[in-house]
Amino acid sequence: MMKILTPTLMLIPLTWLSSFSHLWRPTLSYSFIISTLSLTWIKNMSETGWTSLGLYMATDTLSTPLIILTCWLLPLMILASQDHMKTESQTRQRLYITLLIFLQLFLISAFSSTELIMFYIMFEATLIPTLMIITRWGNQLERLSAGTYLLFYTLISSLPLLVALLMIQTNTGSLSLTSAQFYFSLIPQHNFLWLACFLAFLVKMPLYGLHLWLPKAHVEAPIAGSMILAAVLLKLGGYGMTRISTIVDPISKNMTYPFITLALWGVIMTGLVCLQQMDLKSLIAYSSVGHMGLVVGGVLTQTSWGYSGALILMIAHGLTSSALFCLANINYERTHSRIMYLTRGLQIIFPLMAIWWLSFTLANLALPPLPNMMGELTIIVCMFNWSWWTIIFTGLGTLITAAYSLHMFTTTQRGALPPHITSLTPMNIKEHLLIILHLLPLLLLILKPEIITCWSS
Repeated sequence: MMKILTPTLMLIPLTWLSSFSHLWRPTLSYSFIISTLSLTWIKNMSETGWTSLGLYMATDTLSTPLIILTCWLLPLMILASQDHMKTESQTRQRLYITLLIFLQLFLISAFSSTELIMFYIMFEATLIPTLMIITRWGNQLERLSAGTYLLFYTLISSLPLLVALLMIQTNTGSLSLTSAQFYFSLIPQHNFLWLACFLAFLVKMPLYGLHLWLPKAHVEAPIAGSMILAAVLLKLGGYGMTRISTIVDPISKNMTYPFITLALWGVIMTGLVCLQQMDLKSLIAYSSVGHMGLVVGGVLTQTSWGYSGALILMIAHGLTSSALFCLANINYERTHSRIMYLTRGLQIIFPLMAIWWLSFTLANLALPPLPNMMGELTIIVCMFNWSWWTIIFTGLGTLITAAYSLHMFTTTQRGALPPHITSLTPMNIKEHLLIILHLLPLLLLILKPEIITCWSS
């Protein structure tokens, strides 16, 4: 574990001691080396449980793909932010990169912690750099409102989780995940305890009805904020739900019914909202709520297929939604508008960029044999086995997802150019590289999907 955490820590002095003219290239290269080193955890994944086991940190087949995804995103965020930050002062650029590094440190610590109280601390600590990134580098004045929504939604929902963890500690004397099977019988099983443990994660996912902070945060955040929010921070909720569901159970299984119903209803409602969205970033943000609704449903069934499908969909959605936000940002930097009808017809000018848009649009609607399809199909089959009526919601949700994904592609890429677009800056190699580095892991996971499916074994 220290082979990743120590180099990540050393990125901070590199950021502040490098000359300003060579600030971005060394941090980008160094973060790429760290992300490459993290791939060595793949070969340690086994069916025996925990690996790289230490006193407080370890990895297993659930946390390893999420940690690798976190490490993979840091160089991509630096690559995507370089043009966005070039007009900023020297100190603000250094501070921006430092916040991204701290965010990676907190996320790795959260995903690899074996103590629930340490996971809770790191879970909350990720809020600080995220809040600073949104409120200081957001695009519009509403960024302060978006930061307030994010802060209060997260803090208010997390307080019951802290009380629940302290109650478990009082009754069992331990909060270790590695020894949870030995003290599971000592935990007081109660509906309110289960609800308190799950509420923070349902808000973080977010569950439909608790999602109002997400579109605001995505729309106002800079590109790196949107990328890390969509790709990793939402997955903290799914990871926490998966971990805590093996420790606490509701007394009545009926307790999960309203949440599964709300999650599946959210898949349909957010899809309908996406169909009438004009703002490109808002559309991608609402689509994340719909996909995370499937993850919530899969985890709450508490079956091996549900857990496996949720993990697959979290990884696939992380790469897909991050790439879509990058593409939206590339469009915005040239047209200075996120309104889709004002930026239509770009395929005429940027034919190669239209290929990237088509690729990730098809990934978003779960085209076979991409991992998105594997995750969605696994969850749909799992939920149909759990209760037959769920096929109504999942089937409609799949159709609506395909409709708004194709609507997004045709509106932004097809048609005649608007008269106000007279000249646009050509695409550069750096932007193509950024999209390729999102697409490459998706394609490679087709060849070896057991990397993100073997937790259920």
